[in-house]
Amino acid sequence: MAGKVRHLVNRSGRYHARLVVPKELRTIIGKTELRTSLGGDYRQALKLLPGAVANLQNEIALADRKLAKQAGRNIASDPRYILTPQQIALSHYTQRLAFDDELRNDRRYASVGIDDLLVSRLRNAVAGRADDAEFSELVGYQVERFRAAGNLAAEIGSDEWRVIARALCSAELEALERVCERDEGDFTGAPSAPIIRDAQPPEDAPKKVKLSKLWTDYIKSRVQAGFMRDNGKRLNSVQESLRKFLKHDDASRVTKKDLIAWREHLMESLSAKTVNDIYLSAVRSLFAWAAENDILSENVAASVRQPKPRKVYGRERGYTDAEAVKVLKASRTYQSKADEFGNVREGEQTANMKRWVPIICAFSGARVSEITQLRKEDVRKEGDVWVMRITPDAGTVKAGGYRDVPLHPQIVKEGFLTFVDEAEDGPLFHNATEPEKFKRAAEIVSNKLSDWLRESGLTPKGLQPNHAWRHRLKTQCRELGLSDRVADAIQGHAGKTAGDNYGDVTLSTKAKAVNQLPEYDLT
Repeated sequence: MAGKVRHLVNRSGRYHARLVVPKELRTIIGKTELRTSLGGDYRQALKLLPGAVANLQNEIALADRKLAKQAGRNIASDPRYILTPQQIALSHYTQRLAFDDELRNDRRYASVGIDDLLVSRLRNAVAGRADDAEFSELVGYQVERFRAAGNLAAEIGSDEWRVIARALCSAELEALERVCERDEGDFTGAPSAPIIRDAQPPEDAPKKVKLSKLWTDYIKSRVQAGFMRDNGKRLNSVQESLRKFLKHDDASRVTKKDLIAWREHLMESLSAKTVNDIYLSAVRSLFAWAAENDILSENVAASVRQPKPRKVYGRERGYTDAEAVKVLKASRTYQSKADEFGNVREGEQTANMKRWVPIICAFSGARVSEITQLRKEDVRKEGDVWVMRITPDAGTVKAGGYRDVPLHPQIVKEGFLTFVDEAEDGPLFHNATEPEKFKRAAEIVSNKLSDWLRESGLTPKGLQPNHAWRHRLKTQCRELGLSDRVADAIQGHAGKTAGDNYGDVTLSTKAKAVNQLPEYDLT
């Protein structure tokens, strides 16, 4: 049926070659589709169709070149209607015969015969006995015509370019044979060369998949599964960066080559760790999800990674005993400073954060942002044990769920419970009032704590001031002979094996472990 043939439409008994104009080119071309009349005869329309489509593609390609020039995009490396050498040969063969028909219908046409030398040169080229210069002279113009139509991206002189040139020489040779037959009145000839005879018509172009919508759907699925509680806001800049680099919003057009080029672009301003662990990781997950859900045919980002240099540490990664005591003493005696006019510009909650967060981290090994997001209602007594609940309801938890962590006796002795009892409801260490802003507020005060420790000279060079407590607690637990599984449960570390997830580390077990941690001499 005519309706099954790609790019062929029937309108009121007349056949047309039809090509939809891409949205981004419609303002340049001034139309939403292009058509060429092929007459009322179906068989004749099929003969004329490849040539007509090639002409329409050329018109779109010219508009694309204009747009690419405006956007600074190299269209030679981004062909819009890629064809195989066989399809290029078939298209050229069909166009040559259609042009021959057109000439024979012109009353001024007179056959001048076939150039035997040209035939000999074409046969040598098909046999592979031609250099690049000979190929360029024979069919170089035709190769560039298909390039202009967006059908190829092969560089002149490359193996791929020679394959295409040989295919065009074969098509030209076959077309000349048909011309000779037609000069004798025989219009029934068919191509015998396998490259033309067995050529398959182009497949439909992949359906456009908007990268921005793909990202939105991906985030939605992750949120529904219990991940990305921030609705993907932290990673939104990743897809924006990719779209800006590509200069289009079609995920189906993204290639591995595009992503490698994007990676190199990112490396000009970001660290290898950031590029690999945030940008490339997010895109790999996005395209893997799209492939798993049959939205895209493959995950072109699967193997795109950025090697990271192995980090070299010049010292232990946790606080030493002396360093820990130094920090905790400074924290214990911290007082907000007044400016030259006697005004205290530091908020009370920030001062409280510097007072209490370090000692809580010292005995819990928690992430600093997990402590800076604590609310009054997160501190309670379970039986004889005072505990704090680290929960995503207060901001964020990397492992996803909540955990109860016993408070060490020294924290209680220092007066933390009195501080909590006197505090107003809500967050203890930041002033955000809306739950959706808790995470960001907790991160801000965490950074303030880190800045204070560095600026005060309390953190040695090469040590992460906030994360060092996590390393220290793990070391202390091992020195005391405590199970890593118990330490992981206290600190919120995921188990390393499936077996680690069996059984529960009870609050009683965690309390016994925490109580074994020695007190710090802060006098």
